[in-house]
Amino acid sequence: MTATRCRWAQNSEIEAAYHDAEWGVPVHDDRTLFEFLTLEGAQAGLSWRTVLAKRAAYARVFLDYDLPRLAALGDEELETRLSDPGIVRNRLKVWSVRSNARAALALIEVEGSLDRYFWAWVGGQPIDGRRQSMAEVPARTELSDRISKDLAKRGFKFVGSTIVYAFMQAIGMVDDHLIDCPGYRHRTAA
Repeated sequence: MTATRCRWAQNSEIEAAYHDAEWGVPVHDDRTLFEFLTLEGAQAGLSWRTVLAKRAAYARVFLDYDLPRLAALGDEELETRLSDPGIVRNRLKVWSVRSNARAALALIEVEGSLDRYFWAWVGGQPIDGRRQSMAEVPARTELSDRISKDLAKRGFKFVGSTIVYAFMQAIGMVDDHLIDCPGYRHRTAA
């Protein structure tokens, strides 16, 4: 069987580059984890290609995901960011970045880091999805349901189960590359 890139990443160069270099690669950096949580929330109701095209603007507008600075943003500063055409200009999504930064700082105070918190859900190791077709890839799972509920309880916004599952895929908590994809990382597993 010839290895082929996952079908969702075959529609544009930006999706292919993201798929090949980042999607499903385990992430342990808190700033990057918060970036992906933000981007996955922004993507709700939109295509991932749209959000990827706006990724650099998101980093600029949201202070390169510096949690203390984001948490300290005032209402007027958020209003200014809401008018930036480089991002998804949805008020609830923009304002959620500040509330999520505040929730993330509180979580870090208790758990030590975002990395420790998220990866504890999977025992520090990616879940091997072993998907043979895109039809096998779920939109959410029982685990994403539990993480979503826990995040919401901690004050996070835009963390529904589907968003959380996409986040888990993006940061490598679950390897949902198809088994014939060059990005599949569990080839040596029994």
